[in-house]
Amino acid sequence: MARKNFLLVALVSFSLSAFAQDPHFSQFFASPLTLNPAFTGKFNGLWRLAANHREQWPTIPRAYVTTSASLDFPIMKKSLPQGDVMGVGISGLSDASANNILTLNYGSASFSYHKSLDENGYNSIGAGFQGTYSSYNIDIDKLTFEDELQRTGFAPGTSAEFFSSNRIVSNNNYFDLNAGVLYSGSSNGVNNYYLGFSMYHINRPKLSFRSDPKVNYNLTTRSTVHGGGTFPLNDQIGVSMSVIHQIQNKSSETVLGGAVSIKANKDLEKVTNVYAGTWLRVNDALIPYVGLEIGSLRIGASYDFNVSDLKSVTNSRGGSEFSIIYVKQKQETIGIPCPKF
Repeated sequence: MARKNFLLVALVSFSLSAFAQDPHFSQFFASPLTLNPAFTGKFNGLWRLAANHREQWPTIPRAYVTTSASLDFPIMKKSLPQGDVMGVGISGLSDASANNILTLNYGSASFSYHKSLDENGYNSIGAGFQGTYSSYNIDIDKLTFEDELQRTGFAPGTSAEFFSSNRIVSNNNYFDLNAGVLYSGSSNGVNNYYLGFSMYHINRPKLSFRSDPKVNYNLTTRSTVHGGGTFPLNDQIGVSMSVIHQIQNKSSETVLGGAVSIKANKDLEKVTNVYAGTWLRVNDALIPYVGLEIGSLRIGASYDFNVSDLKSVTNSRGGSEFSIIYVKQKQETIGIPCPKF
């Protein structure tokens, strides 16, 4: 464990730089405001609450634990042209790694506007913007170094010398700017398909654990292209698919897959759907998914099984993930198909 902590210090103290990567979810489709600010307010209902929790690499104690929550809603419905949507939202995310040695917290406010492209509102195009305040912290007291482990036992000393000579600041913060665009369409008022593009860290904020202002690094912009759709096959069965490709610095990932939904009841007001499917993170992990939708509530669970070279270290276990989305509806509302997966 000492070697892991040594590597962590080397990474976050000297760099935490362009090589840093954002926290991410396998169920990206269930975390709308971390995927694209343009999703803000783009749903059928009064307000939407979403929450996600992920624990990665369980064979390494609390290697990465990520939790997020968001609340968004459309506004000024009566003042906008028919079919247009304006939305606002707030969201927060906490990411802890190496057993809480390194923690990052984000708080965001989002705004979007979607313009209807036809009189029914089936097709629309919109843009969203998001401002984020971020703080990050390193717990110096939990850090150990490889050369502190002697034959006679543990001999503290290196960490104090390291932080004294490098003038480490354990707490820091920055402001971030994100934006995105989204097209959403339907061919018959029942199905839905969408395509979006988003960019996070547009202003490339500076961050570092070093107190020397000359030793700052810019957080690299993350660019994301994503799309998907939901297509009923008949009154009982439907298919949902989604794909994402994102790039940050020299790292990239592609996740694609889908799920089949089966209607489990005959209640037209409170429909119950059961979902089962699989997503694939290319060259990394297979991600089985199950979900349950009861009226306005949808719960999802997935698990990453490593198929990359990491599987020998993680025993093919990548991490568990859970999501909850609740949309408050008006009983008399007639919905226009919106992105769901």
